[in-house]
Amino acid sequence: MKVLLTGGLGYIGSHAAVALLNKGYEVVILDNLANSSMVVLERIYSITRKRPVFVKGDVRNELLLKQIFAEYSISSVIHFAGLKAIAESVSNPLAYFSNNVAGTVSLCRAMAAAKVYSLVFSSSATVYGAAKQMPLTENTPTGVPTNPYGRSKLMIEEVLKDLAGSEPMWSIALLRYFNPVGAHASGLIGEDPSGIPNNLLPYILQVAIGRLPQLTVFGNNYPTIDGTGVRDYVHVVDLINGHLAALKTIGSSGAGVNVWNLGTGKGTSVFEMISAFEKVSGKQVPYAVKERRPGDVAECWASVEKANRELSWIPEFNLEQMVLDSWNWQTRNPEGYSALGT
Repeated sequence: MKVLLTGGLGYIGSHAAVALLNKGYEVVILDNLANSSMVVLERIYSITRKRPVFVKGDVRNELLLKQIFAEYSISSVIHFAGLKAIAESVSNPLAYFSNNVAGTVSLCRAMAAAKVYSLVFSSSATVYGAAKQMPLTENTPTGVPTNPYGRSKLMIEEVLKDLAGSEPMWSIALLRYFNPVGAHASGLIGEDPSGIPNNLLPYILQVAIGRLPQLTVFGNNYPTIDGTGVRDYVHVVDLINGHLAALKTIGSSGAGVNVWNLGTGKGTSVFEMISAFEKVSGKQVPYAVKERRPGDVAECWASVEKANRELSWIPEFNLEQMVLDSWNWQTRNPEGYSALGT
């Protein structure tokens, strides 16, 4: 079985490539290298001793997509490609609607033309908006996302639901991620954000390794356990195991649209994450508290009972292991991939 990974050299996509190759799938990666590196391709080979096919290009390029589907016998697509920084989406919303929404429309047109109807989509818990009751279940109504990134994900979900409603051959999984962290146990692949990280744990790591002087804590007056934002952190390897389970469950055609949350069902505050990191690493993390960021919510964590039941998926990594694997990645790659070229 041959799977196309859009954005397959990114943080989550690269872990998916490793897992799929290790399970015997053939993998084709499409990536425009906007937030990734060619070094990752060699790292994937180092881990698996297998080489995926790599095509450099943008998911909005329908001519290129048609060429990929014509040349390779693609059975399914896992769609990771897109922009993902909440703060950036607030300042540059059109880029998010162009990359994320228009890119998905282009992908689905090319898939339909090639009669490939199996799609796993990388969605987000941000589609729930500022929900007031936790945990979030798949039956929690999608709300008004608090930022353009979340709106782009919700728009895509609606597009895919309408698409499946128009053609019964489609089998689509909408996987609503919570907060992916961690890295492959080898330390060869991990999260390597450009600039100041938008996500908490990579920010902590870069402070601890000396790349940044201190952590900024955005808000300590939320109505939470210690005043800081609470999120559901899930190990990237657990997350990818959820993708493989979803891919198998939806089959090749005719399953319609299925929605699953992928998290751990536990919330962790910013200060709790700092404490966990300091315990694992033995390093102190200097921080300064500043005002809340636009678009952030106070707390967000998942119910994963539906994924447990329907996908037989249970996350295995606890917070300590998530932090340990992340720190292992960062210490082995203090400058990320940038020191190794592009």
